[in-house]
Amino acid sequence: MSEEPEREVARWGDGDDRLGHEMAELVGRLSAEDDMDRETRGRLLGRFARLLAASARRAGAAGVGRGRWLTDTFMEIAPHVPVRDLETLSRHHDGLRGEALADSLVRAAQRATTGVGAAGGALAAIQFTAPPLLLTAPAQILAETVVVGTIEVKLIAELHEVYGVQVPGSGTARGMVFLQLWAGQRGFDPLQPGSVTAALGVAAKAGLRKRLLRTFGRHFTTLGPFLTGAVAGGALNNAATRRLAEKVRDDLRGHHIEELRRPPSIEGGG
Repeated sequence: MSEEPEREVARWGDGDDRLGHEMAELVGRLSAEDDMDRETRGRLLGRFARLLAASARRAGAAGVGRGRWLTDTFMEIAPHVPVRDLETLSRHHDGLRGEALADSLVRAAQRATTGVGAAGGALAAIQFTAPPLLLTAPAQILAETVVVGTIEVKLIAELHEVYGVQVPGSGTARGMVFLQLWAGQRGFDPLQPGSVTAALGVAAKAGLRKRLLRTFGRHFTTLGPFLTGAVAGGALNNAATRRLAEKVRDDLRGHHIEELRRPPSIEGGG
């Protein structure tokens, strides 16, 4: 039998990062495009919710209540979910390219966030015991918030691959940029690279926390009778992911067109 989440968190705090790895692995599986049955998705989401609950209790009311813990947890997990390059994306989507590939990516992300909302809405609430503030919410709502946010961050990153808009930096640094793009609901502007940075300052973290709490609030409204919560959670996630994709794609289309219109550079002179 595995250790209780609280004991795992205690070991993690003493330098053992197994909990962090397991949380990232769970979110990675929940954000994958593979068709997953509702029972499996609910089981994985329930496990993730229990780990989050234990971590939040350790963080205490001060960090959790203001959203700092939720933001730090999201920043730790989301940038480490694998992002596919253009060739891999095309291969996974029957050889599609361009707008058709982007359409297929968005539909897959919508299915994933819909599935998380439906599974979360149907879960029995795993209640936090104390302290109050965000801890009065069922852990499942925080779990849905992190997983749905991660799916959407991954979608943004892969849409940049589709439209050929390159975000500079290493994998982790690029991940932090995509977090900021998710918070701002926009695409990367290569003409204004300083608008987002690889190191999240106070303002960037505040923007990310604000977006997370809005997502949390959306999921919190789906609490209700068994089927009502499931249907509402899935529908709201589906619509929110579609709106996000539309905004990002509009931005990326504009940058992509400008790049195509730019005349080729002449090397060598004369």
